[in-house]
Amino acid sequence: MTGKVVQVSTSPGGMPNLPVLEGDLKVEGFAGDGWNNPKSHGGPQQAVLLVALEVIRELQAKGFPVYPGAIGENVTTEGIHVAGLRAGQRFQLGDAVIELTKIRTPCYKLDVYGNGIQQEIYDAEVKQGNASSPRWAKSGFYAKVLQPGVVRAKDQIVLLEMPAAQSGVGETA
Repeated sequence: MTGKVVQVSTSPGGMPNLPVLEGDLKVEGFAGDGWNNPKSHGGPQQAVLLVALEVIRELQAKGFPVYPGAIGENVTTEGIHVAGLRAGQRFQLGDAVIELTKIRTPCYKLDVYGNGIQQEIYDAEVKQGNASSPRWAKSGFYAKVLQPGVVRAKDQIVLLEMPAAQSGVGETA
């Protein structure tokens, strides 16, 4: 599984995240990135949020005014099939290495882009860990940083390692 980084985005807190030329990814997340609610966002297990450009395009086609960075992701990806994402997978992004930790549970703040956006990217099946849901990983996937490094748009994303026991269930709390 390979893809590419479309955009690296940060914000001092809140959405949208805005594009940066390159991101210095550290264990705690991208330099310059922050969270308005650190009880629910951030921390070492949620240092990076990835969202697929393909999902953003689906939302745009349904009339939601979203764009790369709009829904709070730090890395907008392209070419990574979200239905195949699982907690424990390790990816190289530029100079950094990350490990997927859990699917993002969308919050009411996404409603700024229109009523129903949460239901388009997340459902009860995803919450229960059912990877066969058509909405699996469309809300984004959090990751922890295993190897800090610089990440830029157009960097390749390469799957390095699958978890030993590929259960298909990611922690979703």
